Amino acid sequence: MKVRALLILFSFTCFTMFGSCYSFTGASVAPHLKTVAIPLFEDVSGFGEAGLREKFTQKVIELFRNDNNLEIGERLTADSIIEGTISSIIDAPSVIGGNNIVRTRRVTVSVRASYTDMKLRKKVWEREFSNWGEYTQGQQTREVALNEAVNKVAEDILLETVSGW
Repeated sequence: MKVRALLILFSFTCFTMFGSCYSFTGASVAPHLKTVAIPLFEDVSGFGEAGLREKFTQKVIELFRNDNNLEIGERLTADSIIEGTISSIIDAPSVIGGNNIVRTRRVTVSVRASYTDMKLRKKVWEREFSNWGEYTQGQQTREVALNEAVNKVAEDILLETVSGW
């Protein structure tokens, strides 16, 4: 009986340890693609945040550099290209407390982007990405929430490009 209980416990431990191992190393970037161009994203959001398109573009470039699946290349010579537009930014109440006092606000960034294989002249994907960051007046500023939302959307674009989903 003890041996059986130990065997069950050992099996459960092995399944738990090895079953939870997961990695993003199985990238789905086509083998003929080595470089990606990431030109400056457009900003048609009307939000009025100075330097937002530069900040967003630099964040996407930084994530791709750190990822190492694709090297950053020039638009005219790159194997692939990511293009996009910051379509909207919404700063709205998220949590409303007693007496209708806004406790937390949410900044939501939406970006329309596409990834094109320039060698095969084929669009790999095109979609809308949207993510958010929250702030509480007095504790955080809107800028912190905006940066959080920008970082999340940039990560979503990277994952859409290099993951095997």
